[in-house]
Amino acid sequence: MSEELKAELLDVALDAAGQAGELLRDGRPADLGVAATKSSPIDVVTEMDIAAEKLITGVLARRRPEDGLLGEEGADVPGTSGVRWVVDPLDGTVNYLYGLPSWSVSIAAEYGGETVVGVVAAPMRRETYRAVLGGGAWLDGVRLACRAAAPLDQALVATGFAYLQTRKEQQAEVARRVIPRVRDVRRGGSAALDLSDVAAGRLDAYYERGLNPWDLAAGELIAREAGALTGGRPGRPASGELALAATPAVFASLQPLLEEAGAWHD
Repeated sequence: MSEELKAELLDVALDAAGQAGELLRDGRPADLGVAATKSSPIDVVTEMDIAAEKLITGVLARRRPEDGLLGEEGADVPGTSGVRWVVDPLDGTVNYLYGLPSWSVSIAAEYGGETVVGVVAAPMRRETYRAVLGGGAWLDGVRLACRAAAPLDQALVATGFAYLQTRKEQQAEVARRVIPRVRDVRRGGSAALDLSDVAAGRLDAYYERGLNPWDLAAGELIAREAGALTGGRPGRPASGELALAATPAVFASLQPLLEEAGAWHD
């Protein structure tokens, strides 16, 4: 793939993520988290999620009509160009519902099955992460590098938990095994932001089971381009089975710990 095409895809991703982020930020009702009925807040979040994906798909259709698309809200369009967009219009819906700032718009472009561009926009943090394969990871003009080597017991580790009760119980057991071995654990609520924060040196590691391609694609590239290692179970890529991103030193210690703890198992 040419550098010119990568630059074009990055520009499209930044455009779409920026517009969707503005829509979600400016369109969120101020009283969303305290709506009168239990169902109405979720309905509003779903409507905003769908509206953001519709906006993104509109930008992509206008600027790159021959490309394919995989989106969280059901978009699955084959393309003819070899480029496929992988889109999460609102990553961190519970944070969005409660008015917490850690939610994001995640857009990645794949070519030949490989992620070549990733953008993660966090409107409430006024930050936009981006990466191009082979071109490094950046946060608003500043090149990113993951944290320097540190032992596992000095690592700040983020994770996430499923909505399903049985899986959540297993994840709690894994966390019980991890917590005594690390500096501390965080639960941010947006996989794309956690991966990007590994790139920015705000976390030493992030792991989670049950992620979808749109949760992973952009943030994983950003983390790798900042020098982090990413993967799943030993010898396997990051996937829904298990996703891990960490500084190289922490990765080497945390991956076998997660394997031993059965982080990949329900």
